[in-house]
Amino acid sequence: MELLQLHYFYEVARNLHVTRTAEQLNVAQPALTQGIHRLEKELGVKLFRKSGRNIVLTEYGSYLKERITPVLQTLEQIPEHIQEMANVRKNTLHINVLAASAMVTKALIQYQQEHGDIHFQVMQNSEYKDADITISTIDQFTMPKKSLDKFMIFTEDIFLAVPCNEKFRCLNEISLCALKDENFISLTASKAFRKICDGFCMQSGFTPKTIFESDSPGAVQNLISAGLGVGFWPHYTWGKNEMSEVLMLPIKEPICRRDIVIRLTANEEAVQTEAQKFFNFIGEYIHKQAYIN
Repeated sequence: MELLQLHYFYEVARNLHVTRTAEQLNVAQPALTQGIHRLEKELGVKLFRKSGRNIVLTEYGSYLKERITPVLQTLEQIPEHIQEMANVRKNTLHINVLAASAMVTKALIQYQQEHGDIHFQVMQNSEYKDADITISTIDQFTMPKKSLDKFMIFTEDIFLAVPCNEKFRCLNEISLCALKDENFISLTASKAFRKICDGFCMQSGFTPKTIFESDSPGAVQNLISAGLGVGFWPHYTWGKNEMSEVLMLPIKEPICRRDIVIRLTANEEAVQTEAQKFFNFIGEYIHKQAYIN
């Protein structure tokens, strides 16, 4: 059975009038009649019979109309539902946050307050490659061949956060090798930032003695302020240090920096417009945070 034949049958079954139905469908009456005859031939039964000058459904026609009515009604709704899906997709951006999560979260909140019609699906999945925008570090980033994606890269110095005590308060900078016997307070080992900083320590000839790990930059700062250890602190993506009990010392050697990559994935045109707007916004937001700090 062809969908067009079922559609012709259904409309005639509703009107019980071939000429009127042909006019409503804007098709020639012979084409409409032939379509129904082909359907009857395929099914091997009559779907209509004459009743005086009119036509009525046979028992087979009544059964077929009953069965296909919900199917055809569902099909009629599909274009509307697809358009609704497209509108939702257009206004929903998928953001993969693999680095600078504290700063990105603040940027997302601010952007959504200013653009109430935009929604975010936020994830942290290094294996997911199809997000509209991905924020990562340079070591997590791979450039696809023949990519139409757009990128922004921000370089960020990494400081050493230390307690404001006699040992550190008179220093203007510090070499990492001088800290080999210090206790370190760090983000969990799964974080990209932690891996980068462990690499700096290895470059300086030691493995950091980590006594506490946390998922929260704020918790790291609080423990350092309590004098329990030292820790690495990125210049601007974790926010400005507001605690007088914590000092931010520049690291003299090795050079401790990281690169934050903002990647805009080439996508369907409707989504691309909104993604491009947020891509521009997050770039300006990071630049502003770097300037403030």
